[in-house]
Amino acid sequence: MIEKLQSEALELLQNLIKTQSFSKEEEPTAKILSDWLKERGIEVKRDLNNIWATNKYFDETKPTVLLNSHHDTVKPNQAYTRDPFEAKIEGEKLYGLGSNDAGGCLVGLLSAFVYFYPQKELKYNIVIAATAEEEISGENGIAYMQNIMPKIDVAIVGEPTLLDLAIAEKGLVVFDGKVTGTPGHAAHISNDQNPIFKAIKDLEWINTYQFLKISEALGKVKMTVSQINAGKQHNVVPSELNFVLDCRVTDKYTNAEIAEIVAENTECEVKPRSLRLNSSSIDPKHELVQSGIALGSKTYGSPTLSDQCRLTCQSVKVGPGDSLRSHSADEFIYLQEVYNGVVFYIDLLKGVV
Repeated sequence: MIEKLQSEALELLQNLIKTQSFSKEEEPTAKILSDWLKERGIEVKRDLNNIWATNKYFDETKPTVLLNSHHDTVKPNQAYTRDPFEAKIEGEKLYGLGSNDAGGCLVGLLSAFVYFYPQKELKYNIVIAATAEEEISGENGIAYMQNIMPKIDVAIVGEPTLLDLAIAEKGLVVFDGKVTGTPGHAAHISNDQNPIFKAIKDLEWINTYQFLKISEALGKVKMTVSQINAGKQHNVVPSELNFVLDCRVTDKYTNAEIAEIVAENTECEVKPRSLRLNSSSIDPKHELVQSGIALGSKTYGSPTLSDQCRLTCQSVKVGPGDSLRSHSADEFIYLQEVYNGVVFYIDLLKGVV
């Protein structure tokens, strides 16, 4: 059965790659996924472009584990030398947009769900959710689905991690900063309200401030000024300076706490765009983590964002493929990674359900 699941997973992945599924445009791949599950005798539910199902013998008295990955992709970058939708196999690699992020994970989780779907007397219910809009942290993906699916107790989020376990993930707060000044002619010496110089104090604080709490899994909170803009002419003092602050938050702080600390220590106007992309984690002693460790997986804290940030339950991020290949030109996944992902997810769940 495992070999059959592996073969079908690879075929499904190729079909997904061949079908354009940019964020908010996932309807064609939603149909592919729905049909694939129905062909295997599974009762499928669809909400917007999200496809989900529960195991055959779902029991509301039992805890529930969610298997989740996304079927949307970013748009291919200009450095591509291949057709991003060809899904071509060359040697030991399958090339194509979304092959690594996160197609290999998605088909592996689907395969594991099919494996456990008809089994009786499971300790956990299993819910599979192939969701939309992950790449844009949209509101119509996993965030939308949490109010529709059964209550979830713990989740496996499929993202490329080389099959290691991300037991924590940094959250994100993006701030828009504005420093106002007095516009005037650059030749005049009386204007001391140049917003460029006024900004220096706050920018220096951002660059040097150290948050006191350090996460065991994720290390320190990291703030980075990633954009700055002021002025349009060489001879005019600008009226304002604008900057963007990217803040990666650990599990030691809430996003609201970070926003409060930034506001208290800066003189300029600094507004968070959103406080919804929270840090996430799972107890290292959780049986799901221990099952992965028993399979040889290492644990680590992830600096990159995924749909974990929208979940309200404990979650672990793990999957075949390499995060370094995500969003790269000529994206690929090794065939063996696809096959290994199917086996890994099944074995991971065997240690729990």
